[in-house]
Amino acid sequence: MKKRYFSIIAILFLCFTLAFVFFTMMSQGTHDDEGMLTEFSTQRALTKVAQIAKQPHYVGSQNHEVVANYLVKELDDLGLQTSIQEGYTLTEWGNLVKSKNILAKIKGTNNSKALLLLTHYDSAPHSYSLGASDAGSGVATILESVRAFLYNKTPHKNDIIILFSDAEELGLNGAALFVTQHQWAKEVGLVLNFEARGTSGPSYMLMETNKGNAGLVKEFAAAKTKFPVSNSLMYSIYKMLPNDTDLTVFREKGNIQGYNFAFIDDHYNYHTAQDDLKHLNKNSLKHQGSYLMPLLNYFSNADLKNTQQTEDYVYFSVPYSFINYPFSWVVPMAIIALLLFVILIFVGIAKRVLYFDEIIKGFIPLLLSLIITGITSFAIWKLLLVIYPQYNDLLNGFTYNGHAYISAFTLLAIAITFLIYHRFSAKKTTLNYYAAPLLLWILINCAIAFTLKGAGFLIIPVYFGLFIFGFFIITQRSNRSLNLILSIPALLLIAPFIQMFPIGLGLKVLFGSAILTVLTFVLLLPVFGAFSKKGIWSLGFFILSIGFFAKAHYESGYENGKAKSNSLLYLYNADTNKASWLTYDTNLDFWTKKYLGTTPNEAQAAEAIPLFSKYNSGFTYSATAPKKELNKPTIEFLEDRIIGTQRYLKILITPNRSVNRYDIFANENMNIHNFKANGVKSLSQKNSLYKRKGKKIISYYVVENTPLEMQFSIDSKVLFDMELLESSFDLMTNPLFKMQKRENWMMPTPFVLNDAVIIRQKIKPTPVIATAVVVTPIVTYSKPKRSTPIVIDTLKLNQ
Repeated sequence: MKKRYFSIIAILFLCFTLAFVFFTMMSQGTHDDEGMLTEFSTQRALTKVAQIAKQPHYVGSQNHEVVANYLVKELDDLGLQTSIQEGYTLTEWGNLVKSKNILAKIKGTNNSKALLLLTHYDSAPHSYSLGASDAGSGVATILESVRAFLYNKTPHKNDIIILFSDAEELGLNGAALFVTQHQWAKEVGLVLNFEARGTSGPSYMLMETNKGNAGLVKEFAAAKTKFPVSNSLMYSIYKMLPNDTDLTVFREKGNIQGYNFAFIDDHYNYHTAQDDLKHLNKNSLKHQGSYLMPLLNYFSNADLKNTQQTEDYVYFSVPYSFINYPFSWVVPMAIIALLLFVILIFVGIAKRVLYFDEIIKGFIPLLLSLIITGITSFAIWKLLLVIYPQYNDLLNGFTYNGHAYISAFTLLAIAITFLIYHRFSAKKTTLNYYAAPLLLWILINCAIAFTLKGAGFLIIPVYFGLFIFGFFIITQRSNRSLNLILSIPALLLIAPFIQMFPIGLGLKVLFGSAILTVLTFVLLLPVFGAFSKKGIWSLGFFILSIGFFAKAHYESGYENGKAKSNSLLYLYNADTNKASWLTYDTNLDFWTKKYLGTTPNEAQAAEAIPLFSKYNSGFTYSATAPKKELNKPTIEFLEDRIIGTQRYLKILITPNRSVNRYDIFANENMNIHNFKANGVKSLSQKNSLYKRKGKKIISYYVVENTPLEMQFSIDSKVLFDMELLESSFDLMTNPLFKMQKRENWMMPTPFVLNDAVIIRQKIKPTPVIATAVVVTPIVTYSKPKRSTPIVIDTLKLNQ
């Protein structure tokens, strides 16, 4: 390789390798494959998504029932015996809802444990989400895969259960109903759960297990999926975070483990009106199918008891491969790497290939690159939030131009590192300078070995670096071609995280990606250090970085398909007889200003409403609103008596308008015992004391305007202090309000109560009435006829 062309060839080689890594994460192109009935067809799956995502179908909406009936028909058409499970659940999140699960079973020949195929069919409320990706894509993946499985008449030993769960978006209630009340739950040995947290990108595999992952890892490897994308670092981090998929309920409530599969890119569409068929990436849908088909074939015949093991494994994916080994290897691999490094240093100094003072000098550009890049990246993002305040409109923290920013910050980190090595090292950096990055990486892996073993695979690129270092010491020369080839593991294992972290955690961690870029750069120092014109390369990468910053600026506005989210609520306080407009927005647009005015008040009083939101969003502005004639709910005390030191209460709240949600709050000094809502206890209740966070007691998502009945006791000496918020999600369609339609570049803000008409009032004791109707659904399992509605029995109790 000619020296003067080495830098250009090296850059081209590295770019090609990176392109190969990202390109091979999933299959590309979805040609018309409808004619291949034996295979998963993306086109056929898309037609099912189109049917599911025609309209929002959150729990309690009319379209929710339409989608449920469609899914029953689809399962019937496959020749399966379908059943419905309905019932109330009150989760530890304090969410009460009557869920409607849709089930089917394919009998095996010699079943020991059943394989469960899981996804949910409800869409997110409040934000007009059509639920194409989350989780219409999961439903379509299962339906199309099962169709191909049945068409092939694939022999299988294990029963296969299909569960389209309900109310996942409200608190995993449908999954909780199945695990705690359905007789089939005891048969399940393994779950395959299909989800989405965005609308594009590769589908990542994450495991849910109470014990070790070794069995799951080995069985997943044996299934030989074609495009596996996963690693045990994600698994270790995921286990430390509060998990919130249906599969979590199976693990926590039923000790049933399994795999999650979800794509997370284009996170800005998650739970929004842009989660539609147009934004769903076809390759992402195809990737889901590429998982389920081989896994269905394998696990329908596997001994599912083999997945139950106590040992943990390190695992990671590289193009077309899935590699794993035990956690017990992690510490020895780190220690051996450290010993090899020390030996090489002593040998190098003894052979006068390495020089102690030159090794020390190598720490200067290394540390300067990390510090300057980290501080610069952090400061630039904070500055960008000031220059572009609209970035705060997207609560998930990933902007529409987020990928341009990832590229800009990555290129800027490379430019800074090139410049620092240009200023603080020889024209052609010797491998004496490589000792510092190797030592830093080894120390990082030693820390990983004792704190985060799931990231133990990061020692592998270090071993390739040690090989480069050892080759130089033994031969007293550096082979550029060899160095370039041995750089591939670093790109395979580390580079994907540079993109993955901001996508998964938001652009606020861009400085972390920049630092990781520097760490990758210095691990490839035998390649980059041989560049004779580092200053020119620094300038080149800086210009490219500016280009991506310019691209991000050009794409910083809003347009149809990349909409600005905004929020508006109407709140009527029945106790003060006053009404207000409220918003969560920090940047008001002309649509919200039409109601809030150009100089709205800060929503200090309204912030006392402790409504839950995913990102802890509070109301920002408020303005006086005209009073409307709203029908307040009827509040009746069915029981109010004192026995000993306890005051026993039974309260019935009946809506007098079409409503979707009740939020009940109480003074935190009120300790509530033996709490029941619509006849059910909280799934997390271990003793008589009802556990709650702050003032919230429950959020009840109303189906068919069914009343809320609460039964509980409190200390008789404590002042009764309880409040109700009754919400309907019809602000934009309610005939009492003549609302201006949003522009096509606007959409309702997700993750918060939005576009709602709210009545707020204190719950005050009333004279006890003699008779009450308690709505307590009996859980039923039946195969519905297509044209006949399902009837749920109710129990009428007289006091």
